[in-house]
Amino acid sequence: MKVLIVDDEPLARARLQRLLLVHPAYQVVGEAADGGSGLQLAIELQPDLVFLDIEMPDRNGLSVAAELMQLQPPPAVVFVTAHPQHALAAYQVAPADYLLKPVSAERLATSLQRIGLATKAHLEKQQEQQWLSYKSGSSLRRIELQQLFYLQADEKYVRMVFAGGEALTELSLKQFEDLYPEQLLRIHRHTLVLKRRLKALHSLPDGRHVLELWQSDDLLEISRRELSRIRQLLLPVIP
Repeated sequence: MKVLIVDDEPLARARLQRLLLVHPAYQVVGEAADGGSGLQLAIELQPDLVFLDIEMPDRNGLSVAAELMQLQPPPAVVFVTAHPQHALAAYQVAPADYLLKPVSAERLATSLQRIGLATKAHLEKQQEQQWLSYKSGSSLRRIELQQLFYLQADEKYVRMVFAGGEALTELSLKQFEDLYPEQLLRIHRHTLVLKRRLKALHSLPDGRHVLELWQSDDLLEISRRELSRIRQLLLPVIP
């Protein structure tokens, strides 16, 4: 289950990271030091669970949680705060739990156990329909993962090529690979493709190999390192 930690205190974020190491079912995919950055990461990374501080610069955790609840599907939210007086206001946005700092290993374990079944159900729902988000001017847009053709490193950005267009994102190829290990396939150190798009492997006169994708005219270069694995994946569909 993908976890995002949003807290302006570096020591608090590090403590949660350390405590979560003994719970391998929960993978920290990102962290943010303020509410605005945390909301942006939540849109991009689509975590299943967000540990969220309440008193932070820029935006407080209560307003961030209210916006997180508008995402489709919304992540589970666990407030982590040093201020118990916020509990009543916090529960107005229906968090999964409310932890007081410093968080103990025992209390965290109890919290994860309490929300485990609900978070698992949320994850299964999310996997049915996954989304990729990107910026278009000042607007945030998204596409279904299944619309993707490929992702390619482009200097400090990654270029997303999908049915109907393309866009740039600041997420790295490694982050995409970690988020969607079952759906994405690396064919080159610069390129990931959606597995379901694999169509055919072609050899070029100069010894290079390229990949053809369903519903795309682009031919993508395959590295020698990945060639054997891709050939094996295509064998079942070769006549």
